[in-house]
Amino acid sequence: MAYHSGYGAHGSKHRARAAPDPPPLFDDTSGGYSSQPGAYPASGGDVAFNVNHLLGDPMANVAMAYGSSIASHGKDMVHKELHRFVSVNKLKYFFAVDTAYVAKKLGLLVFPYTHQNWEVQYSRDVPLPPRQDLNAPDLYIPTMAFITYVLLAGMALGIQKRFSPEVLGLCASTALVWVVMEVLALLLGLYLATVRSDLSTFHLLAYSGYKYVGMILSVLTGLLLGSSGYYVVLAWTSSALMYFIVRSLRTAALGPDSMGGSVSRQRLQLYLTLGAAAFQPLIIYWLTFHLVR
Repeated sequence: MAYHSGYGAHGSKHRARAAPDPPPLFDDTSGGYSSQPGAYPASGGDVAFNVNHLLGDPMANVAMAYGSSIASHGKDMVHKELHRFVSVNKLKYFFAVDTAYVAKKLGLLVFPYTHQNWEVQYSRDVPLPPRQDLNAPDLYIPTMAFITYVLLAGMALGIQKRFSPEVLGLCASTALVWVVMEVLALLLGLYLATVRSDLSTFHLLAYSGYKYVGMILSVLTGLLLGSSGYYVVLAWTSSALMYFIVRSLRTAALGPDSMGGSVSRQRLQLYLTLGAAAFQPLIIYWLTFHLVR
C-alpha cells in the first residue's frame, strides 16, 4: 500500500506545510502600530521618536513661534486698552487705606462740623494716599458701603416678607445707576463751568459714593426704632454729608488755579458745588424710604 507524501520514511506522521496567509485588503498606515496583523502597539521608544521628530520639524517650530507671538500681541493689546480707559495706578491710589483711616473717615462723614483743615496734602506735587491724608478721597469706603447697603436692603425686605431676587437686584442696579448719573452730571457741570482742578472721575465717584454710609445708618435706625428714628437719622446724615461735600468739593474745585477767573465763573462753580450737595438728601431718601415701614 502506497504512503501519502505526508508521511516520512520511517512511517512517522508529519503535518503538511501551512498555506501562506492571504494578503491584507488594506495597508496599515498607522505609525503607532506594526504593519503585521495582530501586532501590538509601538513601544515607548517609537512614540518618543515620533514626538521628537515632530518637535524637530522646522514647520512645527515656526507654527509654535507664530502662535506664541499672536498670544503675546493679544495680551499687549488687552493691557493697552485697559490702561486706556482705566489707570490701574490711579485706581490703586484710591484703595490705599488702612484701618485707622477708615475709622477716622467714617467719623468725619458722620461728624464733619469739627474738622478744620480740608486741604489735600501733597508730597513733591503728588497727593498723599488716603492712609496718610484724611482729606484724600478713597473708593474703599464707597465700595464696601454699597455692598453693605445691598445686603441690608435684602435683610430689610426679608423682615417685611417682601424679599425676592428680582427686588434685590432692582435695589442694587437703581443705586448704581443713580451714582453713575450723578457723576456724569458733575463731569458735565465741571466742563461747562470750565473748572481747572485735579478732580477726576474717580474723585467724583468717591464723593458720590460716600452717601451709602448715611443710607446704611438711616436704614438700620429705621429697622430698630421705626420710621421716626429713620427720619431723625436721615436728617442728620444728610446735613452732615451736604457739609462734607461742600467743603471737600469747594476746596478741590475752587483751588488756587481757579481763583484767577472771573467773578461770574467762580459764582458758577460755587453753585455747582452747592447743587451737588443739595442733591444728596434726595437720592438718600429715594433709595431708602421703601426699606423702612
